[in-house]
Amino acid sequence: MSSTGWFETVAEAQRRAEKRLPRSVYKALLAGSERGLTYEDNVAAFSELGFAPHVAGGSAERSLSTHVMGVDLALPVIISPTGVQAVHPEGEVAVARAAAARGTAMGLSSFGSSAIEDVCAVNDKVFFQSYWSGGREVIESRMERARAAGAKGVIATLDWTFSHGRDWGSPAIPEKLDPKAMARFAPEVLLKPRWLTGFVRSGALPDLTTPNLAGGPGEKGPTFFGAYGEWMTTPPPTWDDIAWMRETWGGPFMVKGISRIDDAKRAVDAGVTAISVSTHGGNNLDGTPGAIRMLPGIADAVGDQVEVVFDSGIRRGSDVVKALALGAKAVMIGRAYLWGLSANGQAGVENVLDIMSGGISSALLGLGRSSVQELGRDDVLVPDGFTRTLGA
Repeated sequence: MSSTGWFETVAEAQRRAEKRLPRSVYKALLAGSERGLTYEDNVAAFSELGFAPHVAGGSAERSLSTHVMGVDLALPVIISPTGVQAVHPEGEVAVARAAAARGTAMGLSSFGSSAIEDVCAVNDKVFFQSYWSGGREVIESRMERARAAGAKGVIATLDWTFSHGRDWGSPAIPEKLDPKAMARFAPEVLLKPRWLTGFVRSGALPDLTTPNLAGGPGEKGPTFFGAYGEWMTTPPPTWDDIAWMRETWGGPFMVKGISRIDDAKRAVDAGVTAISVSTHGGNNLDGTPGAIRMLPGIADAVGDQVEVVFDSGIRRGSDVVKALALGAKAVMIGRAYLWGLSANGQAGVENVLDIMSGGISSALLGLGRSSVQELGRDDVLVPDGFTRTLGA
């Protein structure tokens, strides 16, 4: 490791995260469901796509900027909302600062460990993520709190099946860090003294509560499992519920978790600003194809009516370029920045975003493009049988 903690790939960030984190914490970040078929295909599918490079006539200038959900982005990479980022003492606040430093937006999970007010205070491009949990009155109250804090948009995550039983083992996660839990996890935590020292110096233990689900700023939120229980016991939303949610928010609104063309069209009918083609990073219904395989069909069907964002399996800048060429306006990253956060805090997240921007710029140069806006299907080689069309 260099003295600055710098790393050159997301793969190296993952290795350092595994080395630094207690085993249970690392396995929680790895996540996935059941056999991990979707988790693996999300990443592997990108290697099946090729590039069609030019060797002369390109521009010396390359623009990575775009505009999504009403905000200008310096690069087409958005921080995807992920719950309980207590892998680092500063959690989502460190991530928000890193995103702001690189001119991009952050999605903050309603299950996050930092309050929306604290995150919006350090980044003016924040999207508040919400599940359909607790019913209309509760959801409206949470969105109003996000609006008051300064959130620019809402992300409604709809894909979840609460699947359990990973073949490689699910991590043990305590309800709260009481003396009994601390005694149980002490053996693996003591093996990672650098991680433990970071929290000791911060003066706080990892927070396993969800402050954005509290009644208001400064109030104590439910534990992660309490929030999870509310979500599990709330009846799934209808498309009328999603239209209500979008209308109640009254601003930029994204539906996350789309994998079918018919669902994408229903989202358009509900009046959303954007959809995210996503498999929840492989954490949802195992056996769903890798998200990049479904992107072209969905983008062709609705791309001129709604902003299409891509999420799942992004590990490098060239992956971003492939997704943009196949119809996305921007991508969202999850595990990649969490590994960066685990490895080196805010600087680690900035490092990951720099890896993405450098890879995007390099791919644009090779393709002879001066801007991400110029990317199209003829920039990538899509082999026969690659795409999957669901719900046509």
